[in-house]
Amino acid sequence: MHPLQCVLQVQRSLGWGPLASVSWLSLRMCRAHSSLSSTMCPSPERQEDGARKDFSSRLAAGPTFQHFLKSASAPQEKLSSEVEDPPPYLMMDELLGRQRKGCMAERLKEEILNREKMVDILAGPDAYRDLPRLLAVAESGQQAANVLLSLDETYADVMPVQTSASATSAFVSIMRGCDNMCSYCIVPFTRGRERSRPIASILEEVKKLSEQGLKEVTLLGQNVNSFRDNSEVQFNSAVPTNLSRGFTTNYKTKQGGLRFAHLLDQVSRVDPEMRIRFTSPHPKDFPDEVLQLIHERDNICKQIHLPAQSGSSRVLEAMRRGYSREAYVELVHHIRESIPGVSLSSDFIAGFCGETEEDHVQTVSLLREVQYNMGFLFAYSMRQTRAYHRLKDDVPEEVKLRRLEELITIFREEATKANQTSVGCTQLVLVEGLSKRSATDLCGRNDGNLKVIFPDAEMEDVNNPGLRVRAQPGDYVLVKITSASSQTLRGHVLCRTTLRDSSAYC
Repeated sequence: MHPLQCVLQVQRSLGWGPLASVSWLSLRMCRAHSSLSSTMCPSPERQEDGARKDFSSRLAAGPTFQHFLKSASAPQEKLSSEVEDPPPYLMMDELLGRQRKGCMAERLKEEILNREKMVDILAGPDAYRDLPRLLAVAESGQQAANVLLSLDETYADVMPVQTSASATSAFVSIMRGCDNMCSYCIVPFTRGRERSRPIASILEEVKKLSEQGLKEVTLLGQNVNSFRDNSEVQFNSAVPTNLSRGFTTNYKTKQGGLRFAHLLDQVSRVDPEMRIRFTSPHPKDFPDEVLQLIHERDNICKQIHLPAQSGSSRVLEAMRRGYSREAYVELVHHIRESIPGVSLSSDFIAGFCGETEEDHVQTVSLLREVQYNMGFLFAYSMRQTRAYHRLKDDVPEEVKLRRLEELITIFREEATKANQTSVGCTQLVLVEGLSKRSATDLCGRNDGNLKVIFPDAEMEDVNNPGLRVRAQPGDYVLVKITSASSQTLRGHVLCRTTLRDSSAYC
């Protein structure tokens, strides 16, 4: 028997994401094609005995979170030919088999196991607790699979490990799954129903990140602002969920639990010098209490992602989004009234099933009307969703691409206009590091999450009058904006400050 070799697909977002970002896709017992030399395997008997002991010890110890992170990193060039002790599983350059991305494990279980005989183990994102059993089954020479979605798995007891000393921000998962059942979306089928992580667990993670010196956290979820913590029995009252005005749901009204406004309030209190963001939300879940909280708290960023998907009410109905164009535009106006200076971003899909040229024109007009600061635009691609079974993907590919290009062009024009309103203003920027395009410039992000580029120059530290400093990753600096494009702001640095003190200047 040769040592067990594993195939592991890990998303780059794992650095601060939960183990939901890990897809254990396949493991291969390498027999006839082992790359180990005969000098490392002196005899079949000794080899099999050693392999069993090695496998047992690795299984007992189990891979640590650091091992997951090492595997997620790009392979490094080996600086010496020395043979090191093998890790609990093999690194990227030693992986066997065909990698699968995204939600393949759940959707293509039978195809992967039966048609691709290289695969011995198939595991979905909720199966990490079952890995020891799956490994034991694979060791016996059988195929093993667990792609079941849990009704309560939130990875609340998995605490990420900081691996970068220069990191300034982190992601904190607060919920999984989605109940919206938009017709184009596969998330409910591959990530299951919504379940929220207990607030106490989230606060513990945010506190640890604060203690490590991080200055920004982003709360993550498939529908983050529908958060509802039912772990505390005393808060499971019959109070119904409040929705944005003019919005409906595809499911029964939910009652009880601690809501997103409560979580946002508690997280923002952990560290007044730590910025708080959240993504990705659904427009229906922006009741007034959430908007008011964002307006009041200096460290909750005045930036909201508001996915529209289409500017046509007819297409929105086919998408099962739960709102009309008119309701969406009304919400945009309400948000801008509630949070002056708010930065808006959105998602759009070009060429959804049945989309006509008039529908497309309405989406173009919405882009012009709202004038988003940032946007994420895609051509529709059919998946095994509700639309797959009930609608026809009848927009030709060339039409989809042409409409997408038009949307991108309009977005860039309007984003440039929106961002140019910042020229001449002073903005607080969280420094991330050197600019990718210039060794003499630094880059960071403003409150609206736009990239800001500025020269690496000495400046005054407002908390230490007379002291001249250079900005470091994690510093807050004031930058006067001198130019803007659709994606980037440029300016010159004024001074180093703190988040709380910056309000006097911005």
